[in-house]
Amino acid sequence: DLDECATSPCKDHQYCLNTDGSFSCKACDASCVGCTGEGSDKCNTCAPGYMKEDEKCTDIDECNLPEKVCMKENQDCINTSGSYKCVCSEGFEDKDGTCVQT
Repeated sequence: DLDECATSPCKDHQYCLNTDGSFSCKACDASCVGCTGEGSDKCNTCAPGYMKEDEKCTDIDECNLPEKVCMKENQDCINTSGSYKCVCSEGFEDKDGTCVQT
């Protein structure tokens, strides 16, 4: 078997999987920027919104950072994979970018 992966035939966001007589390109984990294999522990570097923790790229919980990320009044932070979103608190709704009581 010729190891086609030795020539790095895949794109930057993929890793190469050598198979008998061939190869396939597989997508890197969403937490990676470039990778050497499957999973968040095979990242070359972590994607924005992720940090290296115990040899893996893990999500940063922006909602628990010392600096508040949702600055508007009556707004809550919801952590998402690799990011976060700001939503109006319960009992409030978004009116032209401001959270007003419902």
